[in-house]
Amino acid sequence: MHKKIRQALACGVTLLCLLPALAAPTLQNIQARAHQSLNGRWQYIVDPYETGYYDYRRQPYDQSASGSGGFYDDRQPRDKGELVEYSFDGSPTLAVPGDWNSQAAKLELYEGTVWLRRRFEAPPRADKRYFLHFGAVNYEAHVYLNGRKLGTHIGGFTPFQFDVTDQLKPGQNTVVVKADNTRHADAIPTVSTDWWNYGGITRDVLLAEVPATHIVDYKIQLAKNDLHRIEGFVQLDGPAHQPDVTVTIPEAKLATTVRTDATGRAAISIPVSSLRYWSPEDPKLYGVTIAAGADRVEDRIGFRTIATRGRDILLNGRSVFLRGVSLHDENPLIPGRLRGEGDMRMLLQWAKDMNCNYVRLAHYPHSEAMLRLADEMGLMVWAEVPVYWTIAWQNEATFANAAQQMTDLVVRDRNRAAVAIWSIGNETPVSAPRNAFMGKLADTVRALDDTRLVAAALEVHREGREITMQDPLAERLDLISFNEYAGWYWASNRDMLDYRFTIPHDKPVLVTEFGADALAGLHGDADTRWTEEYQDQLYKNQFRMLDAIPGLRGITPWILVDFRSPRRPHPVYQDFWNRKGLISATGERKKAFHTLKAYYDAKERQYTNKVGVLDAAGEEKRR
Repeated sequence: MHKKIRQALACGVTLLCLLPALAAPTLQNIQARAHQSLNGRWQYIVDPYETGYYDYRRQPYDQSASGSGGFYDDRQPRDKGELVEYSFDGSPTLAVPGDWNSQAAKLELYEGTVWLRRRFEAPPRADKRYFLHFGAVNYEAHVYLNGRKLGTHIGGFTPFQFDVTDQLKPGQNTVVVKADNTRHADAIPTVSTDWWNYGGITRDVLLAEVPATHIVDYKIQLAKNDLHRIEGFVQLDGPAHQPDVTVTIPEAKLATTVRTDATGRAAISIPVSSLRYWSPEDPKLYGVTIAAGADRVEDRIGFRTIATRGRDILLNGRSVFLRGVSLHDENPLIPGRLRGEGDMRMLLQWAKDMNCNYVRLAHYPHSEAMLRLADEMGLMVWAEVPVYWTIAWQNEATFANAAQQMTDLVVRDRNRAAVAIWSIGNETPVSAPRNAFMGKLADTVRALDDTRLVAAALEVHREGREITMQDPLAERLDLISFNEYAGWYWASNRDMLDYRFTIPHDKPVLVTEFGADALAGLHGDADTRWTEEYQDQLYKNQFRMLDAIPGLRGITPWILVDFRSPRRPHPVYQDFWNRKGLISATGERKKAFHTLKAYYDAKERQYTNKVGVLDAAGEEKRR
């Protein structure tokens, strides 16, 4: 990364201590605001040498005295003698949102810089403020409007925006984005992952219009472990001083009006006598309206509590088993990132077809639309940031990046009832620097939201035939959550049942990954790797192993669907695909899909009348 970007990250902000315009806090529930979509066809220039950003002395054009000279100027020759060595007008187009890898054959394996340009009409009004919002750009984005740099954002999966009120002009405007998906050793994630590094503007681009004083953020959720009180806040921004804020939930006959303080913040506390609590069996969402002055935002919010007690996970006070599966933000049937609600609904419905009540959205923040669909469809969610494998643990800038991505995820999705667990990482190796890094990240999450569980996908240790949890980070988390690959990366179907788990912690156990590769349609006996029979038998063996753990309260096998990965080159069985999916790249359900469904059907029956409901006083009773 650029030296100044490292310094910016160390400041603990989103790369803004060096930029000509500060990024604004992202608006909560951006789609509910008045907005103009800038999705569509963007013209692009591939720039592997970053010619459009650096001069021949490797100095950034946008940091020069003139601030011009790069591709972001979108220059046109003034006469037939002027030399201009690029042109968006003659360039091909990419669909936005969308990754470039799946849209152009020459970009399938490309990692580097691509410039994207979009022209749009805007009639700005003097009494409004305007924000240019990006749902996600992978990985480093430099954004320019009408030739002027708005700022830079680092992180491939979280939203960001810029206040462009003073930069918009009547008539035609031009936005240019330098998107760079180059991997870095001190980035989040780091250089080595097991998923495709899709580059580009992968989520919605919007120009939002709000009143001068407007609602920036809000949280409207049940208080921690309290089914009888809604708590939260509303945060305003703008010139109006201490206006009233009203929150109404008409269907529940609830309303409150409070005055903001000098910072524009109003605390919300509403007693509740009767609500339909959100659950996978009854994913009830209430219409909620937040109003302040000339601004008004409507949302659909579910209300539920999630907590642990001993080895139980309690949803609305009732013990629950998390019947889950992991999934990536990728459509196997059409190459590339999920393109919209149809793709997302397909994957979540496949999970529900398997009788899942829960999904692990790995290994990075998925789209806000995915979380809203999980709310609607009744699926609890494990939401994760890409602190993945070996991170630069002692680099302060790297921690600041991780903490910012975690903050952006929590702020964006803290009104979604579906989110039950915030995950701070996956398979990170134990060491003193890593333990300190991850411990601080757990503290960051708890400071942002104390109403959900905090976890990480840890790794197990093997001593002889005993599988144990020796990671000290487990003491800082609400769950004993771990990945284990008995039968695939160690042991086999023949000998995996000789192993046993010893988990001494008095916490719920959640197994976040296990699995085996199976090439759909390849059949053989249960001892032949890559066959559906091997994968199926491994699942049956896993169930026998895991059910012996007294505190087992959920699993998310790896993975719902086969997905693309550069780490998987075997020409016969993989061809750059991870084949651990229960559904193939063509949508075919493998044998293990049906085996897992049968297991979940039995778990659902087991927990239907399980002890674990709390009465109003918080005491356990039998339903």
